[in-house]
Amino acid sequence: MLHKTILTLAAGLIGAGAVAQSEPAPQPPQSPAPGPVSGQPAGQPSGELVVDVTGGQAAPLGIAIPAFPTAQAVDTPAGRTDALGQQLSQIVTNDLKSSGLFKPSPASALKGVPYPEVTAPTFDYWGGAGASALVQGFVRANGDGTLTVGCYLYDVFARTELARQGFVVSPGEWRRAGHKCADMVYSKLTGEGPYFDSRVVYVAESGPKGKRVKRLAIMDQDGAGHSFLTNGQSIVLTPRFTPDQRSIVYMSYINDKPAIYVYNIASHSQRQLVPAGNLTFAPRVSPDGRWVLFSKAVAGSTNIYRVPLAGGQAQRLTDTPGIDTGGSYSPDGSRIVFESDRSGSQQLYVMNADGSQQRRISFGGGRYATPVWSPRGNLIAFTRMAGNFRIGVMSPAGGEERLLTDDWQDEGPTWSPNGRVLMFFRSGRGGGGTADLWSVDLTGVNERRLSTPLDGSDPAWGPLRP
Repeated sequence: MLHKTILTLAAGLIGAGAVAQSEPAPQPPQSPAPGPVSGQPAGQPSGELVVDVTGGQAAPLGIAIPAFPTAQAVDTPAGRTDALGQQLSQIVTNDLKSSGLFKPSPASALKGVPYPEVTAPTFDYWGGAGASALVQGFVRANGDGTLTVGCYLYDVFARTELARQGFVVSPGEWRRAGHKCADMVYSKLTGEGPYFDSRVVYVAESGPKGKRVKRLAIMDQDGAGHSFLTNGQSIVLTPRFTPDQRSIVYMSYINDKPAIYVYNIASHSQRQLVPAGNLTFAPRVSPDGRWVLFSKAVAGSTNIYRVPLAGGQAQRLTDTPGIDTGGSYSPDGSRIVFESDRSGSQQLYVMNADGSQQRRISFGGGRYATPVWSPRGNLIAFTRMAGNFRIGVMSPAGGEERLLTDDWQDEGPTWSPNGRVLMFFRSGRGGGGTADLWSVDLTGVNERRLSTPLDGSDPAWGPLRP
């Protein structure tokens, strides 16, 4: 469980002639009440330091993130606090660098920061080192076994504090404090929503192309905390988080009978959602967590249905002689985007959540598939197949189409929690059948490969963790 406490500076600590105290912030509560990490960071903006999110890698912001010091290096179940301070700064560095909007100074070029200096930066030094922004923090072991992690953002040239946050974490959750710190910095300097403290579920693949082993796997968005959820005895496809992140809906070929299942992450148990009998696939959960969209093939036709997540009677939403599949809800749950070949080729359509007012929105060259609505509601991502497979976005009304990737086979986009970045999987050429997870932001410039223990496909990016 991750707890939160906002770290408040003592009066007069920052300012001309201020003498740094031995503690960067007052002691947090010894037993904070459990609750989500949320709220606005405290601090005073300079009004000058802003990162342009439209320019991609054109001018990333120089930023320094030295190791987080500790008042006293002690052993904890997570490791020594001094070693944790180094690792936390590296997590923040990696997160911000991965966005393509920041240029962190190399660790070898950073001086060590004494513990009292966390709240009294040497602005002249950091300005001379080429940093426009500075992130400093600390790690402290608490008597109850938890850790306190503080995070402070400064505008080096304006010589002001922009934001601060602190967290009391259990030893097993210490990495999340680093992601939350990076989220604070990213949001404050870009004006965009956070996304680093989130997880991804995907299909881990191994074995030859004709006999692939496919397992459910889950990890943090940076690839850490990786674990396999299924043993690979049955093929799994298209995993998707429920909004509360407690469960995953997916398709599996258990006993060679393809059906949709719900996997409970905490109990490692699963249940079949839709009775066997017909091919059911492509599940997707509604934003309120009440419904699961899925496709069912009956007598040569495939239509989209919805069923309560708790189980029950399914309702058919489309009724055409072709193939309707790949449904994805709008953020407010009022509409659904899906793919259909009713016009003679695979195209994108939008309908109301009850199946009414179905209309086509894609009219470009080639075929369109795997649509998914942005959490912001302003865009729909898709796979376009016209020679190669590319990831693109368009408006929910159709039009304003932009292609973000240009490789041989990119498919299956999924949105980051802030609607700024898309993850997808890229298949290699030839008969090897390999696939890897990649991400790209809305500029189409910041593209990167995610490291996974095995090949990866069908990613689904979950919401921010509570």
